Amino acid sequence: MINQKFSFLVGVCALTLGILACTMKIVGPAYPTPAIPISTEAVGELQSTLEAAVSAESSSGQVTLVITESQLTSYLTYWLQAQSQPILTNLQVYLQSGQIHLYGTAMEGYFEATIGVVLSAGVDSQGQLKIDLTSADFGPVPVPSGFLDVITTSIKEAYTSALGPVATGFRLDSITISDGIMTIVGRMK
Repeated sequence: MINQKFSFLVGVCALTLGILACTMKIVGPAYPTPAIPISTEAVGELQSTLEAAVSAESSSGQVTLVITESQLTSYLTYWLQAQSQPILTNLQVYLQSGQIHLYGTAMEGYFEATIGVVLSAGVDSQGQLKIDLTSADFGPVPVPSGFLDVITTSIKEAYTSALGPVATGFRLDSITISDGIMTIVGRMK
């Protein structure tokens, strides 16, 4: 009888340890289709577009930057991969109806969840990027406190990183998002 109880207890402990050793996947929102392709070429295109936009500024004073979903998804994917602890993996960015729709996989301890975040991007009174959360979907799990601040901060850091030294002297006039394209218009201070 004692052997049976001991065997049962060892079995329960082994099962518990096995569960704790695994990552628990939490079902969140489904990724939209089609998937946005990710490539180093798209990152290069974005850098070339930025350089061309800044070069064109010298004659008109205005800078217009047109960014595609593939360019933004690729840039943010590679930027996040370079972070020591990326907040998201398997990133997909859709630019639709005036909003930025981010989908990705978030890890917190032993939990892995697919998340969907909808952001609106605009310009504040100082001509700086302003990002507001419209909605967040973590499936059945509540959105962790501070996570949305981390996402918006990360996007602002990626934006500043993409502009490089130009970022300090750049004033935004408008941001328009529609049909897979984000158009950023601004001028050098």
